[in-house]
Amino acid sequence: MNRKNFLRTAIATLMLAAGAASAADWPTKPITLVVPFVAGGTTDIVARTIGQKLSESLKQPVIIDNRGGAGGTVGATIASKAPADGYTLFLATIAHSIAPGLYKKLAYDFQRDFDPVALVASTPNVLIVNEKVPAKTVAELVAYIKANPGKVNFGSAGNGSTEHISGELFRSMTKTDIVHVPYKGGAPMMADLMGGQIQMAIETSPSASPHVRAGKVHALAVTTKTRSPAYPGVPTLDEAGLKGYDMTTWFALMAPHGTPPEIVQRLNTELARAVQQPDVVKRFEEQGVTAGNMKPAELATFIGTETTKWVKVAKEAGATAE
Repeated sequence: MNRKNFLRTAIATLMLAAGAASAADWPTKPITLVVPFVAGGTTDIVARTIGQKLSESLKQPVIIDNRGGAGGTVGATIASKAPADGYTLFLATIAHSIAPGLYKKLAYDFQRDFDPVALVASTPNVLIVNEKVPAKTVAELVAYIKANPGKVNFGSAGNGSTEHISGELFRSMTKTDIVHVPYKGGAPMMADLMGGQIQMAIETSPSASPHVRAGKVHALAVTTKTRSPAYPGVPTLDEAGLKGYDMTTWFALMAPHGTPPEIVQRLNTELARAVQQPDVVKRFEEQGVTAGNMKPAELATFIGTETTKWVKVAKEAGATAE
């Protein structure tokens, strides 16, 4: 071996050793969890629930960094460009599997620029209307929309969000004329729904459930193939006549690509413990949320399948975000 190659090998060995030592010591400082939607919405609720538990188990603060905008793609762009050292994490959602079908160009590649860590949770979306809408069933809502074409607005947490594509799929399958109104997150959208500025939404369960229980909005159906225990007596959209309608919103912990595998595995293990703790289970159940359970490799496969599926659905529904 010549001197030049020897030096290259020695440097590479030292770098690997330094990386291994760094992963073994991790974490030694606060961790930032980038949340791609504003505070108060479902993604934020899930992030703060797991962030607290990870803070306890890792013995370092987990700082929630809300970076809303463009259906979650602003936060994804920021997180994708962070150092791959385990100190910046990202809470992705189904919206990030939908985005490639909505945007002509993204500043990141969801499957290339992130390493999957763990599936955090999944939840149905819920078709909800405000008190002024004269509909107690999906059939009555469809009839009302058809009698008022272009006058019924559905809200979402932003272009490209799960609420957006849920509404577009509803519009496409019912052949109705409803108008999309994007917000910067689920919380401001819910405020306008209850205030009467918009008439309907297909919102994620944790954001919708407290307002449904309080009687401020009415739940007409859930988006999953099976009914949700959190909404007794509420049918699925498939049962209500939209045959084949099936959408589950999921949340996945991701890390910038190249994060040491030892850190990824540690996070996977800690998160699996966190979502099984009684207080987390109770909170999730109240909100209609199911804890996730996937290894990083399983999550990578799942995300690939979901991205292929929802890119196709978005294009078939004619949905765009630009």
